[in-house]
Amino acid sequence: MSHLITDDVAQEIDKQLQELADPVKLILFTQPHACGACDEQHELLQDLVKLSDKLSLEVHLLDSKEAIEYGVDKAPATVVVGEKDYGIRFYGMTGGYEFGSLLEAVRIVSQGPEGLDPMLTAMASTFTHPLHLQVMVTLACPYCPRMVHLAHQLAVANPLIRADMVDASEFPALINLYDVHGTPLTVVNGQRGFEGALAADQAVMEILKVADPDSYERLEAMLREAKGMRKVSEVKETDLYDVIVVGAGPAGLTAALYSQRKGRHTALIGSKAGGQINDTATIENYPGLVQVGGADLAEAMRHHVEAYPVAERLHSDVIRIEKEGDVFVVHTDDDQHYKGKTVIYCAGKRNRRLNVPGEERFIGRGIAWCATCDAPLYKDKRVAVVGGGNSAFTAVRDLMRYAKEIHIVHLSDTFNADPVLVEEAKQSEGQVHFHLNAQVREYFGKEKLEGVRLATTEGESLEDLAVDGVFLEIGLVPNSAALKNLIELNPAGEVPVDRNQATQLPGLFAAGDVTDDIDKQVVIASGAGAKAALAADRYLLEL
Repeated sequence: MSHLITDDVAQEIDKQLQELADPVKLILFTQPHACGACDEQHELLQDLVKLSDKLSLEVHLLDSKEAIEYGVDKAPATVVVGEKDYGIRFYGMTGGYEFGSLLEAVRIVSQGPEGLDPMLTAMASTFTHPLHLQVMVTLACPYCPRMVHLAHQLAVANPLIRADMVDASEFPALINLYDVHGTPLTVVNGQRGFEGALAADQAVMEILKVADPDSYERLEAMLREAKGMRKVSEVKETDLYDVIVVGAGPAGLTAALYSQRKGRHTALIGSKAGGQINDTATIENYPGLVQVGGADLAEAMRHHVEAYPVAERLHSDVIRIEKEGDVFVVHTDDDQHYKGKTVIYCAGKRNRRLNVPGEERFIGRGIAWCATCDAPLYKDKRVAVVGGGNSAFTAVRDLMRYAKEIHIVHLSDTFNADPVLVEEAKQSEGQVHFHLNAQVREYFGKEKLEGVRLATTEGESLEDLAVDGVFLEIGLVPNSAALKNLIELNPAGEVPVDRNQATQLPGLFAAGDVTDDIDKQVVIASGAGAKAALAADRYLLEL
């Protein structure tokens, strides 16, 4: 044996390899003169296959057709294949603690799906779309193999899953790309997932949260219900509610919580729990939490509300509210209607659009609003950011880590953004390009967005800009259309309220970003939701 596998270690490995059921092939991809660890990995694998007649080794270059066939894009790469390719990959050296991961991969590939725990197989079946897991490790990390092994088990159990071990120290560009500060870090479909070695059920839920949020939401709700931590019921058309809360952002969730705690029969109807804060990467000004992810805060708020017997209906939009005598009738977009003695309207705001040709067609196919969420999808691609405020330049900052070209399109030649953000973009060494006094006049492409047509603010034609994506950062508009025939809105389309969050119509209250409150902050929206609920309770007492 060589210095990589000593004789005493070889004896221990030999015992494990005797348990192999079916033959296993190791396929190494190397890149001569450009890969410091390739020769050492080659030597390690040569020594390993000598220990069992059920192991074999193939070696190919990174620029070979086999590399394309197996989807290998960096070296050294080790593919572990049994009777079929289960999508198990190792990038970098498989030394240190990760040598154990390699042996485990060989074992589970040899045994196939039949050798897996039935519970883990059931968990793997929850993934119904292609899933790529990358577990960023260091070879000296004793906790990393747990996550590597789990990822590989999921890949064997579900053909839609591919799982990579990646030695972070061997690929520094990935450390920057995924902001690796600790290992193991699990990357899910190119998005930073979670850090640490979690139990299998926790890890699967965290993966699902990134890969399939809707399935995660359903499963997570079922688990909380089974533990007695979720007590919500369905909203019913036959019930007369004391309070109907419209909107499930911070204002709406807080209003529902306060109303239910006051003993009021409360219904919560909204689109997405947490509202806009789901698209905020980090919140640093919510009292008591020095730093919290927007989605994490949304989830915590929702869990708090759902610990009470609130009637809830999410993923539903309210399109019209009427008042019939003393009762409000709330109509949803699927032709359902619900009745309440009071309404607290917290529908928030939505992203503003340009309303130019091609926009509706390419929304979701190149046009987006959340660079924090979608920036990783534009690695080495060209994107445009429309806008000139802080949100636009924050989007530029998020994209600078991924996109090869970023084009800022702005109506003016001056910016409203903080100077430090503007200066950061200007110092980007040619990555960021400015198109000032310009506007998007049309989006074009075939199946997906391929570019935008620019014109001057006076309407004169400028150029066609080839881009793979566009992020619209041009502000928000209030979701107040449901009230337009019920009360008078202000010129900005916001709902005017008094100090108690009451509108001009008795029994109708409003809170959050949809109102004319000057400052739009999470803590202000939450406080306004609480005020509205308490005011609605007093109103009901007076009735």
